[in-house]
Amino acid sequence: MASEKNVSGNIHESSEEIEDRLLRELQALIGENILIVTESDQLNLFGQTFRPIFCGKISDVQQGHLTLFPVNIKIVNAPFFNFPTPLSIPLEKIAHFTPDFDCDARLPLT
Repeated sequence: MASEKNVSGNIHESSEEIEDRLLRELQALIGENILIVTESDQLNLFGQTFRPIFCGKISDVQQGHLTLFPVNIKIVNAPFFNFPTPLSIPLEKIAHFTPDFDCDARLPLT
């Protein structure tokens, strides 16, 4: 079912349509910088706990994930930590994103 109408006549998009729209939107941004916040409250990398805030250039977008490279992880004690390899993020884990973001911008992380 592509879409459904509720009693008041509003059209609701299916989850597939939303995912396809997000995929197309992100594919159009390949090569641009983006700020991404994922759903997790915190992540752990190299023994360092941090908020899931990433900034980088979109290098690839596929069904189910996008890849950033180079990518900067915003960690409190290392706010400009450059991750050494491409980083893939599942699309369903993205809580918020801001396209055309300056990755050199300072963010208050505390």
